[in-house]
Amino acid sequence: MMYTGIIQQVGTVQSVQTTQIGLRVVVDPKGWDYEPKPGDSVANNGCCLTLVIAMGDADGLMTFDAIPETLSKTTLGGWEVGQRINLERPLRMGDGLDGHQVQGHVDGTATVALVDPSDGYRVRLTLDADLMRFMIPKGSICIDGISLTIAALDVAQRWVEVALIPETLERTNLGDRATGELVNIEADVMVKTIVHTMAHYQQMSAT
Repeated sequence: MMYTGIIQQVGTVQSVQTTQIGLRVVVDPKGWDYEPKPGDSVANNGCCLTLVIAMGDADGLMTFDAIPETLSKTTLGGWEVGQRINLERPLRMGDGLDGHQVQGHVDGTATVALVDPSDGYRVRLTLDADLMRFMIPKGSICIDGISLTIAALDVAQRWVEVALIPETLERTNLGDRATGELVNIEADVMVKTIVHTMAHYQQMSAT
């Protein structure tokens, strides 16, 4: 499964219910023209989830189940009714890659450290060391499912900044985020591959 990080619709959370396997989340896609079938995938704030009930059987609502692994890696466990959610359908053969290659596999969460609307609407995020090692100047980052370019970073202080254009603020929910809140992060898959390969080959060479 692959996405581009270009948000196609912003829906809202209708309900969040605890189940035996984790959580069941119902999202209102707000008239989105994409109508997935049960078993199809949808990126919700960057998290690839599988539809479990046909939209036609649920008044056009989308229902997803989240297991403990998903809840441990994402913000999903803290979602509230009425919260706005970024939505994207999977990339189809022949579609343009307008953002960057996104898998919908959230690596972890980051904390919003600063929101500065006075300078091109910049948002600063604090990351843990495990995520920070995948951040590079002018590299790609996926924040709550949105493909963005890193505008600035500080490795020692473990933060990155992105600058948001008005179009991004209008078409996504990132403008809703405030200082102290958590967002989903997916690092660039190419950077992750390079870092992982180099680390393991260095270990093998040393033995």
